[in-house]
Amino acid sequence: MSYSTTEAIEALAAEIGEQIYIDIAKWHLYLTDAHLHTPLAEQFYPMLTEQSLSEEKVLKVLRETIIKVGGGRHEVSLLDLLPMQCQVNLIDLLEEYQQKL
Repeated sequence: MSYSTTEAIEALAAEIGEQIYIDIAKWHLYLTDAHLHTPLAEQFYPMLTEQSLSEEKVLKVLRETIIKVGGGRHEVSLLDLLPMQCQVNLIDLLEEYQQKL
């Protein structure tokens, strides 16, 4: 891929946003709709370019991404809102994206 960093992050964010979702009571909120795709892509992109991607690091980012629910009365880790299959899909997506770089 021959992108500028901004374009590469935007492309990564688009893939994350279209494929990964939060599951609440079997209702799927894609990360694009939740406006979480770009902040996540900005955190994951350096891991991809530095060849330091690992499942542990991805899960750490998800765990440390706090989502306010109930009008901000509660906070939940993004990791707790993603179904296991989405976590696996995210790691696969990141690995595939890294290979394209």
